[in-house]
Amino acid sequence: MKKYYTIRLEPLDKKVEVPKGTPLKDVLFSYGVEFPCGGKGLCGGCRVKVLKGDIFLDERHKSLLKKLNLDLSWRLACQSYVTGDVTLEIGQFDTFILADSSPFRFKPREGYGIAFDLGTTTMVAQVVNLHTGEVMGVETAVNPQAQHGADVISRIEYAVFRDGQETLTRLVREKFAIMINRLIRKTCGVVPEKIVVVGNTVMHHLFCGKDLTPMASYPFETSDRGSCHFTPKELGLKTDDHTDIEFLPVLGSFVGSDILAGILAIGMAESEDPLILVDLGTNGEIVVGNRDRILCASTAAGPAFEGTNIHMGMRATTGAISSVTKSEEEIRVHIIGNEKARGICGSGLIDAIAVFLETGKIDTGGKIAGESDHINLTPKVYLTQRDIRELQLAKGAVASGIQILRETLGLAPEDIRNVYVSGAFGSFINLENTRRIGLLKYPEEKIIKMGNTALLGAKMSLFENGDKIRDILQKTTHLSLETTPHFQDIFAENMMF
Repeated sequence: MKKYYTIRLEPLDKKVEVPKGTPLKDVLFSYGVEFPCGGKGLCGGCRVKVLKGDIFLDERHKSLLKKLNLDLSWRLACQSYVTGDVTLEIGQFDTFILADSSPFRFKPREGYGIAFDLGTTTMVAQVVNLHTGEVMGVETAVNPQAQHGADVISRIEYAVFRDGQETLTRLVREKFAIMINRLIRKTCGVVPEKIVVVGNTVMHHLFCGKDLTPMASYPFETSDRGSCHFTPKELGLKTDDHTDIEFLPVLGSFVGSDILAGILAIGMAESEDPLILVDLGTNGEIVVGNRDRILCASTAAGPAFEGTNIHMGMRATTGAISSVTKSEEEIRVHIIGNEKARGICGSGLIDAIAVFLETGKIDTGGKIAGESDHINLTPKVYLTQRDIRELQLAKGAVASGIQILRETLGLAPEDIRNVYVSGAFGSFINLENTRRIGLLKYPEEKIIKMGNTALLGAKMSLFENGDKIRDILQKTTHLSLETTPHFQDIFAENMMF
């Protein structure tokens, strides 16, 4: 007979009954506990405090707590199993999910469609009236795959080396079906003619059930880039059998259909003047071009901007320092949710570095002045020397990518008409500070925050017959930055503040 135990969660005042031996990871993700490193016990993002009862600690778990400077009242949820009644304190947060309300041109037609942006971290869907362009309903969620890692590299590792691809595919398809079925109920049974899904290449492969093995090792290329079509029955949707569900094609190894949709959203393929699109999400993608030719590339920049690999880093959720300013001699921070600071997100990190550059606490090479190896933002939240290096690597990769793509097309900085910054992170950044640290080296008046271009482009494609998508695919070339001559020299130069 199965033995059940009670987990009490504070300050949520929630109670959960689970069988003996249940991994905490399986329970706590739905209550807002993150697993950034995918359950390896390395980041401490899933730490919970034991208020009453006990959770067994083996020697490895003790060692991991020690490395993270946590005392024995703490547990890492990814390393813990339920062996008795226990009361836990967890850090509850709300996740910011970026939808879209941007106006766009379209040719009216009868019927309804659904645009779906499948992000590494978040998922968002919108029902669109194809006659008026009106958004009739919105549904958002956290990607359930996040319990197996915060970024695409963690997901690839789990899928390929831990035999978890079927699990990741099942999780995302189930959540997709829940969201779409809920949207249809919200809109009184509207029957969509078409559902367009966009996402990065890893999300594309996982949703479509394509083998991720080629993306687990150099040169990280996949030949399976095409669009995928599904019937509602295949994905468990409660809608008309004639609804066409299409996951749009991807552009390259780590440049997906979310970027393809972004190109459509800003009109790059029809513009006479060269444009730049930068998506600073969980991954970092860059596109430069115009109606004649388009180049795209990806960089390993996103994790630092999303708070991953930063000692006290976190996503832009409750308790995160999202901005830092200097008033006379005082450093001021803004904390999301007006709660006690638990860490710092990407926008706050950029601000902090810019402020400390101005005050002389950090030099142009990124070194902290004096003998200390950290700088406090609040009594309990601080930046380390390693954090600064992580940001330098990230911003250096993005700045180098922009420079290389631009120069490959024979363009000077002044030839660029506009730089579009997309993604939730791009919505939060302070443009002056972004320029100060050398991330975007363009006049502020040329930089435009575009929000969720992936979702906007997916909505626009509901009105298209596929010609514009095919035109973008024909014009676009994926470039591997690391194979570019003098890449290391350009990268080293762009790492400087």
